[in-house]
Order: sequence, then structure tokens, then C-alpha cells
Amino acid sequence: MNLFRSVRTVTGASGTGYVDWTAVAEAAKDGTVPGELTLSDAEREGYATDVRDARDRLRRLGDIAFDLPETVEIQNRHHWIDANVDTFRRVMAPMEANGPEVLFPDISRVVNTGTCSLLLAFLGRNVLGQYDPLLLAETDPGDRDHGLYFVHPNIVRVAAELDVPYPRFRRWIAFHEVSHAAEFGAAPWLSTHLERRLERGVDGLVAGDIDREAFRELDTAMTAVEGYAELLMDRAFDEDYADLRAKLDARRQGGGPVARLARRLLGLGLKRRQYERGAAFFEAVADARGLTGASVVWDRPEYLPTEDELDAPERWLARVEDGA
Repeated sequence: MNLFRSVRTVTGASGTGYVDWTAVAEAAKDGTVPGELTLSDAEREGYATDVRDARDRLRRLGDIAFDLPETVEIQNRHHWIDANVDTFRRVMAPMEANGPEVLFPDISRVVNTGTCSLLLAFLGRNVLGQYDPLLLAETDPGDRDHGLYFVHPNIVRVAAELDVPYPRFRRWIAFHEVSHAAEFGAAPWLSTHLERRLERGVDGLVAGDIDREAFRELDTAMTAVEGYAELLMDRAFDEDYADLRAKLDARRQGGGPVARLARRLLGLGLKRRQYERGAAFFEAVADARGLTGASVVWDRPEYLPTEDELDAPERWLARVEDGA
């Protein structure tokens, strides 16, 4: 880690856009120790076994057909940053192309570059695993090679901090991320559905407005995504994991002021709310109709729960039973 070089890279941001993305990647990596990625044969086989077991159990219990992404990688923190800087760039692209002119563009570029590099560095040090559907990529959603990533140094470090067995913690992370692969695999339309709402929201910001409906629909859809993944994990994982969740939640509440600010900027508190609200919805649906009945949500976009139905699953059950 070289914080001086990171700062120097940010202050030297150049180009014509709102953000110097090359500088973002370099500064984020300069401010982050990459972490050890020397794996024993047993560790590599452990990851592979966890992912295969998660796939097989989720297919069987959820009664859904899906395949794992072709890209399944065990990464260090720098690998993760490289893989995700393009995601930041894609989200910002409409604003850079069509946004208003700023009064002091060079100063603004340095500030924006520094902010993005800090957020990527924070995430790179904390993300454990990720299913990446490559939202807003230029290729058609059906042609994309989605990614499944495990940030090995973070998994090892957090398992030690939580005082839980590393193989058990690694397996839990694998089941969670493969649950997301199951959702997107079962619903080929889901990527497009999320993208359209994200694009509407960003376009509104470019125009100087906030499309609250677009962001509300995006939040509702993501609540369903996170909640269904929680349901699948709860039913498919080998053992109770309440202790793992409780310890990880307690850890996320801690940290210094910079960490708390980063979590707020990244909406991580919102994501936790999505987990809890979505999980409660799908638990109620599964209790009434079983996992197969809950999986109907991915049959077509119209079967996604509405904002009101998330808190009243009986309404969703009645609507879907009537054919939406």
C-alpha cells in the first residue's frame, strides 16, 4: 500500500471527463494491500466443491434451472478493483456524456476521481464475494459472460475476525453468491428489467431531476433479489448460520467514521434493509406455497412483487394465483 502515490495519482487526474478512470483504478490499488492469493490444492478444491454443492442444492430445492457463470474467479483485492472499475464507469457514462458543464472542471475531476477511488478501495477491502450480471454492459444481456468472484484475502481475514472456521465461512459466502446466479439464470429478463430502471434514474439525474418512481421500482426489484437469495440460502445451506449473520452484522455496524461514511455513501444500510424485508416476504410465500411457489416470481417481470405487496405477501399470492 502506498498512500502517497495514491494521493499523487488522484491530484494528477487528467482528461476531459468528469472522472479519470485510469487514475481511479491506480489510486484505489495504491491505497489497498492486494492480499495473499497463494492457495493450496485443498483450498482450490474447497472453493470448487462449495460452488458445485451450492449449484446442485439450489437447483433441486428451488426447482429452478440455471448454470454457473463461465467466469468463476478467486481474486485478491486488486483483481476485484480492476473487475469493478468498469461498473463505476458504466453507471457514470451518461452523466459524463450529457451532464452539465462544471465551473472548475479540473478541480471537479480531481474530487470525483478521489471519491470514486476511495469507494472502490473501501469495497475492495471489504467485499467477500460477488455475483456480477454486468449491468449496463454494451452487449445484449443474453450474450454476457456474467461473473462470480470470491475475494480470498477478505474471506480469510473476516473469518478470523469473527472467530469462525474459515471453511464454513467460505462455504456460506459461496452459497449466497450462487443464490444470485440462480436468480439471474432462472430469469433471463431480470438484467434488462434492472437496467431500464437504472438508466431512467441516471437519465433523470443528468436532466437535473430525480425519477423517484424509477429508483423505487429498482429498490423493489432488488429487495426481491436479495430476499429470494436469503430464502434459498436458508433452506439450502448445510446448517444453521444465524451466528454467522449476527457476527457479520455486528461487524458492519462498527468501524471508524470513514468506514461509516463509506457505508452510507454506498447504501449498504439500504442493502441490509432489502435483505430483511425481502426475506420476510419470501418466507411467508414459501410457507404458503413452498419453494417452488416462491420461484414463480422469476417466471416473468409481472410476477415481481410491488412495493405494497412486499409488506402484504398475501396480496401477491392472490394476484399471481389469478394470473397477474
